[in-house]
Amino acid sequence: MKRWLTWLSVALVVIVVGELLATLHGFSARVPPSSFEVTLARMVRHYAVPRAARSQGNPLHETPELLTEARRHFADHCANCHGNDGGGNTQMGKNLFPRAPDMRLRATQDLSDGELYYIIHNGVPLTGMPAWGPDGYDLDSWKLVLFIRHLPVMMPQELADMEKYNPKTEAERIEEQQEEDFLSGKPLSPQKTSNK
Repeated sequence: MKRWLTWLSVALVVIVVGELLATLHGFSARVPPSSFEVTLARMVRHYAVPRAARSQGNPLHETPELLTEARRHFADHCANCHGNDGGGNTQMGKNLFPRAPDMRLRATQDLSDGELYYIIHNGVPLTGMPAWGPDGYDLDSWKLVLFIRHLPVMMPQELADMEKYNPKTEAERIEEQQEEDFLSGKPLSPQKTSNK
């Protein structure tokens, strides 16, 4: 009963604040969120993660192999919004509302492993954070928790490795192949030239 009342209170606050903000400056992702909106969003996120999930510990322990796997997974799946360094300073991350967080900072690093897992695995409604992984238990999300913990101490060579795993368009792949062919002395074939 108490949890139901908490959710009802949070829902009412969100509705009232939403109406107030819409009246003041409309709904726009271009307007940076106020500190009140950020605090409210974090509060809602906190209550959206079940207590049992918050107390879960990561079943995995950091190894160089797991960290490499998680880093490359992050580069391919998460970096479009969060950036390879986790700072959120990407075209997509800067234009989300709320903005993609800088995961190197305390607001993310102070979350429990269980909270991070739950957020990755289930997403965050009313934000740009989708649910990832299959239904049920998901080891890849636990690996990403290890990587998020590692973000504050990332090394330049790790960032360079990630760039190889960032998603690329077909045009970018063709251009890279042309550069490799040129540098290795191979002649460019007609099908590998781009229309620039």
